[in-house]
Amino acid sequence: MAQILILYSSTDGHTREICGRIQSIIDQHGHETRCISMNDAADIKLDGFDKIVVGASIRYGKHQKQVFDFVAHNEKLLASRPSAFFSVNVVARKAHKNQPDTNPYMLKFLKQVAWQPDALAVFAGKIDYKKYRFLDRQMIRLIMYLTHGPTHPDTEADFTDWEQVEMFGKIICGMQKKPAQ
Repeated sequence: MAQILILYSSTDGHTREICGRIQSIIDQHGHETRCISMNDAADIKLDGFDKIVVGASIRYGKHQKQVFDFVAHNEKLLASRPSAFFSVNVVARKAHKNQPDTNPYMLKFLKQVAWQPDALAVFAGKIDYKKYRFLDRQMIRLIMYLTHGPTHPDTEADFTDWEQVEMFGKIICGMQKKPAQ
């Protein structure tokens, strides 16, 4: 039984929802998980976990700065144990941009960090215009217009492939302990 930490950076809560589904899959396989927002993770002792998973949402084409700060600050620890990273973005609703090697945000992230996670995933996100502040709603609608997505102001569309999320949870369960270096 492994102790697994799932850290997430979420803008509107959907990445947290995805983490919850991953956590339930991992727990079903007999492991113990803690799911924590990066906003609340300052005092977490990372070396007490056997595996570490990081999930991060995209807003306006970028992962939040706290994700990069966390990875840079914990690079050695992340390299010493099985680790995984997933990105949540609406661009991944398109079949040719929903894999780690085809998603522009994942590719950009991996070029900007030294960390090499053992498992990677990209999940399509969710649009819920009624939840957004006025300016965010207008900006996201413009982006959706330009990328041929939904633009109606009452739209709530979840593009997430939940089976893919569950498969990623199983992949995390199967990650093996790294040999001592």
